[in-house]
Amino acid sequence: MPTIKDVAKRSNVSVATVSRVLNNSGYVNTETRKFVERAIVELGYIPNELARSLYRKQSKIIGMIVPHLSTYFFSGLIERIEEFFAEKDYKLMIFNAREDLSREEKMLQVFNQYNLNGFILVTHVPHLENYLKLNKPMIAIDHRNIEHIPTISSDNVEGGKIAAKHLIENGCREILHIRGPSVLLTVQDRTEGFESVLNQHGLDHVMLDLDFRRPDMTMIKDFIKEHPEADAIFCDSDTIAITTIRALHLLGRKVPDDVQVLGFDNVEIGELITPSLSTIEQSIEMLAKTAYEKLLGIIEGDGPGKNHTITPVRLIQRESTKKK
Repeated sequence: MPTIKDVAKRSNVSVATVSRVLNNSGYVNTETRKFVERAIVELGYIPNELARSLYRKQSKIIGMIVPHLSTYFFSGLIERIEEFFAEKDYKLMIFNAREDLSREEKMLQVFNQYNLNGFILVTHVPHLENYLKLNKPMIAIDHRNIEHIPTISSDNVEGGKIAAKHLIENGCREILHIRGPSVLLTVQDRTEGFESVLNQHGLDHVMLDLDFRRPDMTMIKDFIKEHPEADAIFCDSDTIAITTIRALHLLGRKVPDDVQVLGFDNVEIGELITPSLSTIEQSIEMLAKTAYEKLLGIIEGDGPGKNHTITPVRLIQRESTKKK
């Protein structure tokens, strides 16, 4: 593979001159530039993009740190954010943190090596201070109240309220709530909104905390068996809701005739299962676009806009809950 030295030799110029042509920096007379450009074409030279980025101090790479890659929601969010940044010739570098400090330390080394232009932190980041030390443009999704960092989230409190109202209007009174880890801000907000409406109607509910990624079928079945009076289950993610529908089927309970099930997210597979899943939609499109606009604004010096942005949610009525 030809190198920059080969281009310099073919053009009969210095390596520094070839570098100025490649980076369009400094003065190179028109005739010399033509010699260099011709040599590049003839040799089929491909510039080292990393080396050029270090020279320009502009990598055109955005780092995106996610807690895991194994959910429909995160994969959809990553894909849409990547599409937005690609329109501006930025590349997205994905890092799967897994809440592992040793992995994060290695990631931070990569961040410095590649001179990334900015970062997107998604959901719970236990060692936030390590990212702040990078002193790079940064935004966070599903965070709030982080000093000096713009944050974005769906209206999870309102989503919990919509869920409770829908189930109550459908005649449900013995409601279970299967949610994700209570340490997560999204879980706390959805619970707050859900409980506020139940309290207004004098209703109580029982909660079960599970892993968002791999909901334990046995735990869900045991939870349902412990509460045979339940006529509705609100789930904090569509993955949990789909697993819950399967558990109810195995227990001989019909959805929605015996138990109504409501999810959260509106991932594509929810529409394909039987019965199709009623859910609270948080818009991947709006989250991704807002994240893109905020971070690009900081990188280009226009500013991020307001510090915390909340995107709206809405009910998607399908077969797993009854029609009013």
